[in-house]
Formats: sequence, structure tokens, C-alpha cells
Amino acid sequence: MDTTQLLDLLHDYKQGNISDETMLQSLQDNQGFEDIGFAKIDHDRAKRQGFPEVIYCAGKTNEQIADIFAHLYQKSEQNIIASRATLENYQAVLAKVKDAKYDEFARIIYVNRDNMPIDDKRFILVMTAGTSDIPVAKEAGLTAQLMGNKVQYCFDVGVAGIHRLLSKKDLIDKANVIIVAAGMEGALASVVGGLANKPVIAVPTSVGYGASFHGLTALLSMLNSCAAGVAVMNIDNGFGAGRLASMINHMR
Repeated sequence: MDTTQLLDLLHDYKQGNISDETMLQSLQDNQGFEDIGFAKIDHDRAKRQGFPEVIYCAGKTNEQIADIFAHLYQKSEQNIIASRATLENYQAVLAKVKDAKYDEFARIIYVNRDNMPIDDKRFILVMTAGTSDIPVAKEAGLTAQLMGNKVQYCFDVGVAGIHRLLSKKDLIDKANVIIVAAGMEGALASVVGGLANKPVIAVPTSVGYGASFHGLTALLSMLNSCAAGVAVMNIDNGFGAGRLASMINHMR
């Protein structure tokens, strides 16, 4: 319930148009969340943080994901996101929300209502060290896009061929925020951080051979970066990077 709705409710009660019981029930219903048994959906998230609650699909059943998605879709006028989703998850959601779409690379189920203003002069640049890092990068990029940002991509510019990265220096200079997804030794984040004068959000990926320890090596490398202005997300956390980049990009 927003401020206008609350004032209307109070006015109706003051005028005697609604009973004590109706007034009490309306206030009790306005807890800010909806309890559907297996989940308490935070419908006030958008009011507090500027974007609705995002569904993390891993560990949930198809039915749970579809129910939560449908409730968010009904109660919110903004875009809806479900991350780490499978095609099977999507098919369950689609049965309840016909507007839902699925991005296989990003592993995101979403509804894009195309009602968010986007500043074309400020964009988020999403970069990867290799092609294998693209799924994490796409998760970050689509998240940021659905949160109302212009996004550009630059794939496969890792340090094994540094000339590939240097050829994109103009794009780096024009970006407002940069997300770097890299596995193996994770060196790309430090190199980009040394070239850029804007925030760099590093995302270690679980790409690599045995001693990469499923992304731990890249994570530690990024945390120990000597380049100033590099923030580090958890391993494979493209969603977190996209959300943080969006918040930075919207700041004025």
C-alpha cells in the first residue's frame, strides 16, 4: 500500500465509509510481505530498494518458483527476475505467466515491461576474459538491463592476448561502470582496473583446470588486486554484479 492508498483508506474510515473490522484487516494485510506458506514474498522491496524481490531458483521446486513468480507479477508493475533458472523452471512459470521469457545463457526467467527510463548516456560495460565466462557475464548484463540500464558487452579479451583488450580502450573509457568476469587466474580484473577511471566490479568464475579450485584462485587473485577501485563479488555471482553496477549507474 503506497501513501496515496493509505490516505484514501484513512479518509474513508474517518468519513465512516468503512467499518472498524475492515480498517483493521486492511492494516493487517499491509505487512509489506505476503505469506504463501513456503515463502514470504517481500512486496515492499521495490519501495525500499528500487527493484522488486528477485527469485533465486536453485533449490526450489518448479511449483514454488512458478507460484512466487506469479505473485510478484500480480503485485508489481516493474520487471520481474528469477535467477539461476532451468528450462524446466521456465516451462512451469510460463504456464502461469504468459509474458515470461527465458534467457538460456543468463539462466534468467524474466518479464520485461519496458516501462523503466534508461539513460543512454551512461552505460555498463560487461567484459569477459574468455568465451567460457559468458554465462556469468550474461547473468550480470541482463540483470542490469532489466533494472533499467544500458548495457554493452565485450567478450574474450583476456590477458593471454592483451592486444585484444587494448583494442577496446575507447569502450572502457566511455563506460560508467565496468563488470569483469574471469576464471583461471582472474588477472583481467586487475588489468582493466589499471586502465579505467571508473568502478570495476570483478566476478571470479569457476572456469579453469584443477588448481583454479572452482573459482577460488580467481577470487583470491581479484581480492589481492593492486589496482585501485576494484570491488569483488562471490564466485559466479553475475546477478550480484549486475545489481551493484545498476545501483552505481543510477546514482547522481
